[in-house]
Amino acid sequence: MSKKVAVITDSTAYIPDDLVAKHNLTVLPLEVIWGEETFKDGIDIQPSEFYTRLQTAKVMPSTSQVTIPYMQEAFERLVAEDYDVLGIFISEKLSGTNNSAVQGRASMKSGQDRVYIFDSEITAMALGFQALAAARAAQDGASIEDCLAIAEKARANTGVYFAVDTLEFLHRGGRIGGAKRLMGTAMKVKPILSVQDGVVASIESVRTKRKAHLRVLEIIKEEIGDRTPIHIATLEANAADDADALLNLATQEMDIIEVVRSQVSPVIGTHVGPGTVGLAYMAGL
Repeated sequence: MSKKVAVITDSTAYIPDDLVAKHNLTVLPLEVIWGEETFKDGIDIQPSEFYTRLQTAKVMPSTSQVTIPYMQEAFERLVAEDYDVLGIFISEKLSGTNNSAVQGRASMKSGQDRVYIFDSEITAMALGFQALAAARAAQDGASIEDCLAIAEKARANTGVYFAVDTLEFLHRGGRIGGAKRLMGTAMKVKPILSVQDGVVASIESVRTKRKAHLRVLEIIKEEIGDRTPIHIATLEANAADDADALLNLATQEMDIIEVVRSQVSPVIGTHVGPGTVGLAYMAGL
């Protein structure tokens, strides 16, 4: 008899609440630090409030990983409920959250051997789809080893592409990686970015917002190829109408079995800025 498995992820996935509840996920918040205030992502500050405030802010926010005590407490609680625990977190090259998980597990009084930590190598709903794939398997009675194998398969078959209004926020937060070379021309174009090998990478630049969004869809269709089934999520930072328009096109052009509307969490929004629109996918499982 395999033991039951609980899946933990972090708030940068921004999995909608109904899916979190339905699939028994635990979501741990990263933090937004704004001047003297600290907010737990998605708990103390919601996206709409965050982007409204960002528009007029004199002081820019910064972000911090999930704290070690938060990790430890979540792991201990689930192990006490007799779960094996699989933590699937934001790319360790983008955040110290994975490291917090490792330290949180090491701080446990007992049960460390029942906690497994997995680097998604990505963020947003591409991370969310990995967590959901593992959580759904767990609900169907999969063992921790099976759930890990599914997470690995999901990681190999997920991706995220997004168009940002400006590179200013990524540049300011030091998260821009290979996209730095775009800075010179950034005033006139809409950069398309992705998370590849765990870091933010620039893909190309497109002249208008509309063309950038269409190009995001084109790239994702090329990436997916003939893999089925297809799961698609929109992600948007204060740009729901643009995201919905892009989603409508995606559903017309691809045979999608699951559609998720997801906002960009305040922590990720700190780095990409308002107006960001993208699509995340999982294909082949």
